[in-house]
Amino acid sequence: MSRRKTWLLWAAVVALTTVPLLWVGQGPLDEQGAAGELFEGADARAQQAITRIAPDYKPWFRPVLEPSSSEIASLLFALQAALGAGVIGYWLGVSRTRAAARVMARRRRPTRRLRPRPRSPDRLP
Repeated sequence: MSRRKTWLLWAAVVALTTVPLLWVGQGPLDEQGAAGELFEGADARAQQAITRIAPDYKPWFRPVLEPSSSEIASLLFALQAALGAGVIGYWLGVSRTRAAARVMARRRRPTRRLRPRPRSPDRLP
C-alpha cells in the first residue's frame, strides 16, 4: 500500500472518531426540562425511578468497591470491556487454529493403508 493511501486511511479513521464527538451537543432533557448527563447509564435512571416510586426505599446492600469519580467508573468499565474482548478474541483465535490444524491433519493422512514390507531372509536378526 502506498504512503498516500496509508495517510488517507489514517485521516479517515481520525475523522470518523472525532466528527461524531463534535456533533454531540448536550444530553437529553430530564423531567424538569434541564439538560441531563450526556452518557447517563441505566443505573442512574433506575435509581431515579425508584426514588420517585418509593422515596423512603433503602438499598439492601452497599457496593464492595465505590469508584471515587465517574472517570474511574468509566475506566473500570472500559477495562472490563477490553478484558472481555481479549477473552473472546483469544477463544476465536484458538478455535480457528484448531480447525485449521484438523484440516491439515486430514490432508496429511495417507489415503490407503500401507502394509509393512516383508523382511528379506538376508536381513533376519
